[in-house]
Amino acid sequence: MGRLIKNHWARLIILSAAFWQIGASIEGFFWPKIFWDFITHSLDGAVKPAPILQIINLIMGLAAFAWEWPLGLLAGTLPHRSIEVRLLVYPLSALTCALMYQSGDAAIYYLIGMGAYFWAYSEGEVVCPVPWTLPKRSTVGKV
Repeated sequence: MGRLIKNHWARLIILSAAFWQIGASIEGFFWPKIFWDFITHSLDGAVKPAPILQIINLIMGLAAFAWEWPLGLLAGTLPHRSIEVRLLVYPLSALTCALMYQSGDAAIYYLIGMGAYFWAYSEGEVVCPVPWTLPKRSTVGKV
């Protein structure tokens, strides 16, 4: 059996979170609700009357989906190959998910995906320029 490629596993988790975030933001347009409204109602202005948080969640979800699939424009670029940039951007996506009631589960998926990306980063994995491929093995020292 082969080794687990953690960045591919993290990519699948983040794709699930992004899909959930997109669906939750669309649902939030029809039924706006802040997750933390049982503690305070001061955040209700973010979802109604203007759907600010829903739009932010929709944009962040579409961006994460295009980044992880990846969209043809992003494949092979520096942001696509960088695990560090992902570890900087995805906490913001998780925060916007955690604020909206419909996307609470997506925030947990983002946290799990970030943990897997951190694990991949700490083991020195790289994201290949061509999506969904394996890194090339080094031939140094082989005859």
